[in-house]
Amino acid sequence: MKTACPNPNAYAATCPTRLVLDRVADKWAVLILGLLADEPVRFNGLRRLIEGISQKMLSQTLKSLERDGLVSRKAIPTVPVTVEYSITPLGRTLSATVDSLRVWAETHIDKVLKAQKQYDAGVQRRAA
Repeated sequence: MKTACPNPNAYAATCPTRLVLDRVADKWAVLILGLLADEPVRFNGLRRLIEGISQKMLSQTLKSLERDGLVSRKAIPTVPVTVEYSITPLGRTLSATVDSLRVWAETHIDKVLKAQKQYDAGVQRRAA
């Protein structure tokens, strides 16, 4: 299978790796992959676990992850139909990496907030 970018280089504007980076750098994708790393989760379970995500955004993100081969969808014939999502082997190769972003954010949020406060105070002083 030939790709539009025979020598992948994310710094090249036409390389499709940028599309993948866009997807995996998305906060919702990071959170979804982190949750699916341990076990399959139903759609409504994901919606409950990820505070602030809309049903539409969850659906769009899951479809994109499925299209990229990172997540698989299983419809369970119940009334109404139950849909369960699980991580694929390809997704598993990525999940630990992107979950590290979540862990880093949780670990360093205090320092980031402090830096933002200091920066904003400096901007206000310079504007005055």
